Amino acid sequence: MVVVSPSLIEQHLDNPVVSKMYGLLEGDEEVQTLLRMANVMAVTRLRYNDHGPVHARIVSGSALELFETLRQHIQPSIVRDSVGTEDDARVVVLCGAYLHDIGNSVHRVNHHAHSYYLSIPILNRLLREIYSSRQHLLRVRQEVLHSLYSHEDDVQCLTMEAGVAKVADGTDMAEGRARFPYLRGKVDIHSLSALAVKKVEIVHGDVRPVKLLIDMTNPAGVFQMEWILKTKLSTSGLQEYVDVSAQQDGKELKALR
Repeated sequence: MVVVSPSLIEQHLDNPVVSKMYGLLEGDEEVQTLLRMANVMAVTRLRYNDHGPVHARIVSGSALELFETLRQHIQPSIVRDSVGTEDDARVVVLCGAYLHDIGNSVHRVNHHAHSYYLSIPILNRLLREIYSSRQHLLRVRQEVLHSLYSHEDDVQCLTMEAGVAKVADGTDMAEGRARFPYLRGKVDIHSLSALAVKKVEIVHGDVRPVKLLIDMTNPAGVFQMEWILKTKLSTSGLQEYVDVSAQQDGKELKALR
């Protein structure tokens, strides 16, 4: 059982390839500037929830955690299709999760497409530090670009790697994360339900490989599960492998199965 949080990514840095790629993303001026500009656009101007560096770290940790659990039950697509290795799959998951929201720095509308094209020169540059073969680099890059493009709710994921990044995006809903709209004066079902979510945990499921436990202080938080996770899960390709349970005081309020 792990709690979705900014520190979860640290549990996956014992893998040298993941550690190196994460360091490159964290230390890259262009990536960090785009993430901060994503928050200017999303939080400051639109009064949405956080889409910046902290969100990128949380989603990356959650995505890698989901990947490590699910790979015991599903072969990574990049391996199945003879595109690359399991470590390549981890790079795809990490980059897809970390870079998915940089397109908000252009506009919220079609931000998944903006993330796609903004990431091409970034990936060309950073992946050179990981791969000596240009052909290998390009294969991995295209898998990351698929993940970025398909993280939009209504776009179907065609790989396991894209699916875990998409579902992980929906796990960043705990208190202190989605509160920005409320704190800035936006009072509606989105902000009020976000205040009800206490924490999100990733656990091994009883029936399906993964269960996402959403601990909430009141039933208003169910809206977050329905509005965010249900939508993302429905086009992730992982519906058969992930259960979601909303709970209050240890009692289940609603489940997605």
